[in-house]
Amino acid sequence: MKLSEEEDPARVPAGPPAYVPGHGLLRGRVAVVTAAAGTGIGGACARRLLEEGARVVISDAHERRLGESLAVLEGEYGAAVTAVPCDVTSEEQVQHLFATAEERFGPVDVVVNNAGLGGTAKLVEMTDEQWGRVLDVTLGGTMRCTRAALARMQPRGRGVIVNNASVIGWRAQEGQAHYAAAKAGVMALTRCAAIEAAPYGVRINAVAPSLAMHPHLAKVTTEELLAELTGREAFGRYAEPWEVANVIVFLASDYSSYMTGEVVSVSSQHP
Repeated sequence: MKLSEEEDPARVPAGPPAYVPGHGLLRGRVAVVTAAAGTGIGGACARRLLEEGARVVISDAHERRLGESLAVLEGEYGAAVTAVPCDVTSEEQVQHLFATAEERFGPVDVVVNNAGLGGTAKLVEMTDEQWGRVLDVTLGGTMRCTRAALARMQPRGRGVIVNNASVIGWRAQEGQAHYAAAKAGVMALTRCAAIEAAPYGVRINAVAPSLAMHPHLAKVTTEELLAELTGREAFGRYAEPWEVANVIVFLASDYSSYMTGEVVSVSSQHP
Protein backbone atom coordinates (compact mmCIF):
# COMPACT_ATOMS: atom_id res chain seq x y z
CA MET A 1 0.00 0.00 0.00
CA LYS A 2 1.36 3.42 -0.97
CA LEU A 3 1.47 6.01 1.78
CA SER A 4 0.46 9.61 1.28
CA GLU A 5 2.96 12.38 1.82
CA GLU A 6 1.31 13.07 5.18
CA GLU A 7 1.77 9.43 6.21
CA ASP A 8 5.27 9.08 4.76
CA PRO A 9 7.34 12.20 5.55
CA ALA A 10 10.21 10.87 3.45
CA ARG A 11 8.07 11.50 0.36
CA VAL A 12 7.66 15.21 1.06
CA PRO A 13 9.80 17.16 -1.45
CA ALA A 14 13.04 18.12 0.28
CA GLY A 15 14.95 21.33 -0.16
CA PRO A 16 18.31 21.61 -1.92
CA PRO A 17 21.31 19.77 -0.46
CA ALA A 18 24.08 21.47 1.44
CA TYR A 19 26.26 23.83 -0.59
CA VAL A 20 29.33 22.03 -1.93
CA PRO A 21 32.63 23.74 -1.01
CA GLY A 22 35.34 24.40 -3.59
CA HIS A 23 38.12 21.88 -4.20
CA GLY A 24 40.57 23.91 -6.29
CA LEU A 25 39.47 22.26 -9.54
CA LEU A 26 40.29 25.37 -11.59
CA ARG A 27 43.21 26.77 -9.66
CA GLY A 28 45.36 29.07 -11.78
CA ARG A 29 42.93 29.27 -14.69
CA VAL A 30 41.29 32.32 -16.25
CA ALA A 31 37.55 32.24 -16.94
CA VAL A 32 35.07 34.54 -18.69
CA VAL A 33 31.37 34.34 -17.83
CA THR A 34 28.75 36.24 -19.85
CA ALA A 35 25.48 37.49 -18.33
CA ALA A 36 27.04 37.12 -14.90
CA ALA A 37 25.36 40.05 -13.14
CA GLY A 38 22.72 39.29 -10.57
CA THR A 39 21.65 36.10 -8.83
CA GLY A 40 20.97 33.75 -11.73
CA ILE A 41 23.03 30.93 -13.20
CA GLY A 42 25.72 33.30 -14.50
CA GLY A 43 26.26 34.90 -11.11
CA ALA A 44 26.30 31.53 -9.37
CA CYS A 45 28.74 30.22 -11.96
CA ALA A 46 31.13 33.14 -11.45
CA ARG A 47 31.13 32.50 -7.70
CA ARG A 48 31.70 28.77 -8.14
CA LEU A 49 34.61 29.37 -10.52
CA LEU A 50 36.19 31.72 -7.99
CA GLU A 51 35.67 29.14 -5.25
CA GLU A 52 37.47 26.61 -7.42
CA GLY A 53 40.51 28.88 -7.71
CA ALA A 54 39.98 30.57 -11.07
CA ARG A 55 40.47 34.24 -11.84
CA VAL A 56 37.20 35.37 -13.32
CA VAL A 57 36.05 38.08 -15.71
CA ILE A 58 32.34 38.69 -15.31
CA SER A 59 30.44 40.38 -18.10
CA ASP A 60 26.91 41.64 -18.70
CA ALA A 61 25.05 44.13 -20.84
CA HIS A 62 23.52 45.68 -17.69
CA GLU A 63 26.36 47.88 -16.44
CA ARG A 64 24.73 48.92 -13.16
CA ARG A 65 23.95 45.36 -12.11
CA LEU A 66 27.39 44.27 -13.30
CA GLY A 67 29.01 46.88 -11.07
CA GLU A 68 26.93 45.76 -8.10
CA SER A 69 27.88 42.11 -8.68
CA LEU A 70 31.54 43.02 -9.01
CA ALA A 71 31.48 44.96 -5.74
CA VAL A 72 30.10 41.94 -3.89
CA LEU A 73 32.57 39.48 -5.40
CA GLU A 74 35.52 41.84 -4.99
CA GLY A 75 34.68 42.10 -1.33
CA GLU A 76 35.15 38.34 -1.02
CA TYR A 77 37.76 37.51 -3.68
CA GLY A 78 39.62 40.77 -4.21
CA ALA A 79 41.75 41.03 -7.33
CA ALA A 80 40.76 37.56 -8.54
CA VAL A 81 37.67 39.01 -10.19
CA THR A 82 37.10 41.88 -12.60
CA ALA A 83 34.24 43.03 -14.83
CA VAL A 84 33.88 44.10 -18.46
CA PRO A 85 30.51 45.30 -19.81
CA CYS A 86 29.53 43.51 -23.02
CA ASP A 87 26.47 43.23 -25.24
CA VAL A 88 26.95 39.87 -26.96
CA THR A 89 25.02 41.06 -30.03
CA SER A 90 27.96 43.37 -30.81
CA GLU A 91 31.04 41.81 -32.39
CA GLU A 92 33.06 44.87 -31.39
CA GLN A 93 32.09 44.49 -27.73
CA VAL A 94 32.74 40.73 -27.75
CA GLN A 95 36.24 41.31 -29.12
CA HIS A 96 36.81 43.99 -26.49
CA LEU A 97 35.70 41.58 -23.75
CA PHE A 98 38.23 38.92 -24.69
CA ALA A 99 41.03 41.38 -25.36
CA THR A 100 40.49 43.04 -21.98
CA ALA A 101 40.29 39.69 -20.18
CA GLU A 102 43.68 38.74 -21.63
CA GLU A 103 45.17 42.12 -20.74
CA ARG A 104 44.10 41.82 -17.11
CA PHE A 105 44.57 38.14 -16.36
CA GLY A 106 46.34 36.51 -19.31
CA PRO A 107 45.13 33.82 -21.75
CA VAL A 108 41.54 32.70 -21.21
CA ASP A 109 41.20 29.01 -20.30
CA VAL A 110 37.44 28.76 -19.70
CA VAL A 111 34.46 30.51 -21.29
CA VAL A 112 30.92 30.12 -20.00
CA ASN A 113 28.40 31.37 -22.55
CA ASN A 114 25.44 32.13 -20.31
CA ALA A 115 23.89 35.12 -22.08
CA GLY A 116 20.35 34.52 -23.29
CA LEU A 117 17.03 36.28 -23.73
CA GLY A 118 13.58 34.85 -23.18
CA GLY A 119 10.04 36.07 -23.63
CA THR A 120 6.58 34.64 -24.21
CA ALA A 121 4.59 35.02 -27.42
CA LYS A 122 2.50 32.69 -29.52
CA LEU A 123 4.05 32.18 -32.92
CA VAL A 124 1.02 33.52 -34.82
CA GLU A 125 1.35 36.79 -32.88
CA MET A 126 5.16 36.95 -32.75
CA THR A 127 6.85 39.84 -34.53
CA ASP A 128 10.04 39.59 -36.53
CA GLU A 129 11.66 41.84 -33.93
CA GLN A 130 10.72 39.48 -31.07
CA TRP A 131 11.99 36.47 -32.97
CA GLY A 132 15.18 38.14 -34.15
CA ARG A 133 16.10 39.65 -30.78
CA VAL A 134 15.84 36.33 -28.91
CA LEU A 135 17.80 34.50 -31.61
CA ASP A 136 20.47 37.22 -31.81
CA VAL A 137 21.17 37.30 -28.07
CA THR A 138 20.75 33.63 -27.24
CA LEU A 139 22.19 31.91 -30.30
CA GLY A 140 24.07 34.69 -32.07
CA GLY A 141 25.74 35.81 -28.84
CA THR A 142 26.86 32.28 -28.06
CA MET A 143 28.28 31.98 -31.58
CA ARG A 144 30.18 35.29 -31.37
CA CYS A 145 31.74 34.47 -28.00
CA THR A 146 32.58 30.92 -29.08
CA ARG A 147 34.19 32.22 -32.26
CA ALA A 148 36.23 34.79 -30.34
CA ALA A 149 37.31 32.20 -27.78
CA LEU A 150 38.32 29.63 -30.39
CA ALA A 151 40.44 32.18 -32.26
CA ARG A 152 42.49 32.52 -29.09
CA MET A 153 42.33 28.99 -27.69
CA GLN A 154 43.08 26.95 -30.80
CA PRO A 155 46.57 28.41 -31.43
CA ARG A 156 47.46 27.59 -27.80
CA GLY A 157 46.12 24.05 -28.06
CA ARG A 158 43.92 24.21 -24.97
CA GLY A 159 40.70 25.65 -23.59
CA VAL A 160 37.17 24.80 -22.52
CA ILE A 161 33.86 26.36 -23.52
CA VAL A 162 30.60 25.61 -21.73
CA ASN A 163 27.34 26.84 -23.26
CA ASN A 164 24.07 27.29 -21.41
CA ALA A 165 21.27 25.64 -23.38
CA SER A 166 17.92 24.49 -21.94
CA VAL A 167 15.70 21.43 -21.85
CA ILE A 168 13.27 23.55 -23.86
CA GLY A 169 15.60 22.91 -26.80
CA TRP A 170 14.27 19.33 -26.67
CA ARG A 171 10.74 19.80 -25.30
CA ALA A 172 7.85 21.92 -26.49
CA GLN A 173 6.34 24.72 -24.43
CA GLU A 174 3.60 27.08 -25.54
CA GLY A 175 4.73 30.61 -26.31
CA GLN A 176 8.40 29.67 -26.46
CA ALA A 177 9.03 29.00 -30.17
CA HIS A 178 11.77 31.65 -30.45
CA TYR A 179 13.53 30.66 -27.22
CA ALA A 180 13.25 26.93 -27.95
CA ALA A 181 14.62 27.41 -31.46
CA ALA A 182 17.53 29.46 -30.08
CA LYS A 183 18.38 26.90 -27.39
CA ALA A 184 18.13 24.01 -29.85
CA GLY A 185 20.51 26.04 -32.00
CA VAL A 186 22.92 26.37 -29.07
CA MET A 187 22.92 22.58 -28.76
CA ALA A 188 23.65 22.12 -32.47
CA LEU A 189 26.31 24.85 -32.39
CA THR A 190 27.95 23.11 -29.42
CA ARG A 191 28.19 19.79 -31.25
CA CYS A 192 29.48 21.23 -34.53
CA ALA A 193 31.99 23.59 -32.92
CA ALA A 194 33.25 20.77 -30.70
CA ILE A 195 34.11 18.62 -33.72
CA GLU A 196 36.01 21.50 -35.31
CA ALA A 197 37.85 22.39 -32.09
CA ALA A 198 38.81 18.87 -30.98
CA PRO A 199 41.96 18.61 -33.16
CA TYR A 200 43.25 21.73 -31.37
CA GLY A 201 42.74 20.35 -27.87
CA VAL A 202 39.73 22.57 -27.12
CA ARG A 203 36.60 21.06 -25.57
CA ILE A 204 33.06 22.44 -25.98
CA ASN A 205 30.04 21.16 -24.07
CA ALA A 206 26.69 22.51 -22.91
CA VAL A 207 24.31 22.23 -19.99
CA ALA A 208 20.54 22.08 -20.44
CA PRO A 209 18.81 23.16 -17.21
CA SER A 210 15.09 22.68 -16.71
CA LEU A 211 14.02 25.06 -13.95
CA ALA A 212 16.54 27.08 -11.93
CA MET A 213 14.78 29.80 -9.98
CA HIS A 214 16.20 33.18 -8.98
CA PRO A 215 14.61 36.55 -8.11
CA HIS A 216 14.72 37.99 -11.65
CA LEU A 217 13.01 34.93 -13.13
CA ALA A 218 10.49 34.87 -10.30
CA LYS A 219 9.38 38.38 -11.27
CA VAL A 220 8.38 37.27 -14.77
CA THR A 221 6.94 33.85 -13.84
CA THR A 222 3.34 33.48 -12.70
CA GLU A 223 2.53 31.37 -9.67
CA GLU A 224 0.47 29.10 -11.91
CA LEU A 225 3.31 28.49 -14.37
CA LEU A 226 5.83 28.00 -11.57
CA ALA A 227 3.57 25.41 -9.95
CA GLU A 228 3.13 23.63 -13.29
CA LEU A 229 6.86 23.56 -14.05
CA THR A 230 7.80 22.52 -10.52
CA GLY A 231 5.24 19.74 -10.70
CA ARG A 232 7.17 18.20 -13.60
CA GLU A 233 10.31 17.91 -11.50
CA ALA A 234 10.94 14.54 -9.84
CA PHE A 235 12.31 16.24 -6.71
CA GLY A 236 9.23 18.44 -6.45
CA ARG A 237 11.32 21.62 -6.45
CA TYR A 238 13.25 23.88 -8.78
CA ALA A 239 17.04 23.83 -8.94
CA GLU A 240 19.14 26.40 -7.16
CA PRO A 241 21.34 28.29 -9.66
CA TRP A 242 24.47 26.95 -7.94
CA GLU A 243 23.33 23.38 -8.63
CA VAL A 244 23.52 24.16 -12.36
CA ALA A 245 26.82 25.96 -11.80
CA ASN A 246 28.23 22.80 -10.20
CA VAL A 247 27.76 20.93 -13.47
CA ILE A 248 29.30 23.81 -15.43
CA VAL A 249 32.34 23.64 -13.14
CA PHE A 250 32.58 19.89 -13.78
CA LEU A 251 32.53 20.46 -17.55
CA ALA A 252 35.12 23.24 -17.22
CA SER A 253 37.45 21.07 -15.14
CA ASP A 254 39.76 18.20 -16.02
CA TYR A 255 37.24 15.78 -14.52
CA SER A 256 35.43 15.96 -17.88
CA SER A 257 38.60 15.70 -19.98
CA TYR A 258 37.14 13.10 -22.37
CA MET A 259 33.85 14.93 -22.96
CA THR A 260 33.22 17.21 -25.91
CA GLY A 261 30.16 17.97 -28.02
CA GLU A 262 27.87 16.81 -25.21
CA VAL A 263 24.71 18.46 -23.90
CA VAL A 264 24.21 17.53 -20.25
CA SER A 265 20.68 17.79 -18.91
CA VAL A 266 20.68 19.41 -15.46
CA SER A 267 17.15 18.41 -14.66
CA SER A 268 14.89 16.15 -12.67
CA GLN A 269 12.09 16.81 -15.14
CA HIS A 270 9.89 13.96 -16.31
CA PRO A 271 7.26 13.89 -19.07
